[in-house]
Amino acid sequence: MNEPMALKPTAVLERDITPEGSDYEVVRRAIEKISLDYRDQPSLEALAEAVGETPTGLQKLFTRWAGLSPKAFLQAVTLDHARRLLDSGMPLLETSFELGMSGPGRLHDLFVTHEAMSPGDYKTRGAGLTIRYGYHISPFGIALIMVTDRGLAGLSFNDPGEERAAFADMSGRWPNATYVEDMAATTPYAARIFDPANWRADQPLRVVMIGTDFQVRVWEALLRIPLGKARTYSAIAAEIGAPKASRAVGAACGANPISFVVPCHRALARSGALTGYHWGLTRKRAILGWEAGQVSA
Repeated sequence: MNEPMALKPTAVLERDITPEGSDYEVVRRAIEKISLDYRDQPSLEALAEAVGETPTGLQKLFTRWAGLSPKAFLQAVTLDHARRLLDSGMPLLETSFELGMSGPGRLHDLFVTHEAMSPGDYKTRGAGLTIRYGYHISPFGIALIMVTDRGLAGLSFNDPGEERAAFADMSGRWPNATYVEDMAATTPYAARIFDPANWRADQPLRVVMIGTDFQVRVWEALLRIPLGKARTYSAIAAEIGAPKASRAVGAACGANPISFVVPCHRALARSGALTGYHWGLTRKRAILGWEAGQVSA
């Protein structure tokens, strides 16, 4: 077996690749404020003061980033609203009337084709597998993208200064693989994943799933949840023929190595609560809000 490759210092890791004053950092702080104070329904003025922006500036920036105003975002992803979601897949957005929109718009989603490595391949912990990786700016912070010659194998998020920890987390899933930093290999994936204009059914994004048989079945079920909708862990368990395995489904969602593309952020507790997220609950809310903006576009 190949020995695990330690992450070596690189130019990418020695600098903060997040642009100064990036939209996501401001929006992240606004979402944190919303998350903490959603019961009080904080005003635009209160949110702006908390993030050091003017109300007009925050309104424009947030709407440009998410496709929703801060108020509409608050309505879309607060816990009170999440608890009203149904197993049948109630939209994360309330009716167009409630959100003050003229009506539903076109629906965007990632078009994904996937395959799974065999259980035997998984048990080797990545032995014989070459994984190329790179760090990219995304709407949700720094994205660590990992690809094989068969397709996208890993996608995680981190904040500036956490690149090494992100790599350790991801590479620890397949410790016997060979890792090669290769931005040329990962850049096309970043362009496809984070730009809805590139979500095309005639050019599907190739994904390779490396996990147990049960995990792969859960991840395949996640891929069937449409953009702007959600499922509970119990509904996913029933869908894959294991109705009593909702806890195991939750664990498989937490182990999902391909965040955003395999949308574990659309999985909720039975109560409808957003619950935890491997890359941070604030980021989960941010992704759901961003998707809600895509649905309403």
